[in-house]
Amino acid sequence: QVQLVESGGGLVQPGGSLKLSCKASGFSLDSYSIGWFRQPPGKEREGISCIDSTYGSTYVAESVKGRFTISRDRNTAFLEMNSLKPEDSATYYCATQPLGIKLCTIWNRYDTWGQGTQVAVSS
Repeated sequence: QVQLVESGGGLVQPGGSLKLSCKASGFSLDSYSIGWFRQPPGKEREGISCIDSTYGSTYVAESVKGRFTISRDRNTAFLEMNSLKPEDSATYYCATQPLGIKLCTIWNRYDTWGQGTQVAVSS
């Protein structure tokens, strides 16, 4: 069974850090571009970071650049989040694109999703 499972969310104070994990099962994550998305309450889901399987390049949205880092190790992807702000509060999802998509920033082509993990940044 193809599955992505996120973990690592929680409540953190502003300025704090969290490291999210996305573990793949039923397939080899190495072959796929993987993206991290977030959806704040009442807002649309947005892609914030990804790793391109074709070129190995990474992308980080301007809103989190310098604070968030994406990485992968075998069948797990990570999103390390530092200097968290209240506006980073959201449900965070990882997802993969089908094979053959050349750019990980084509956000509407992700088709396998995890269940999400909640991040709350508050004092």
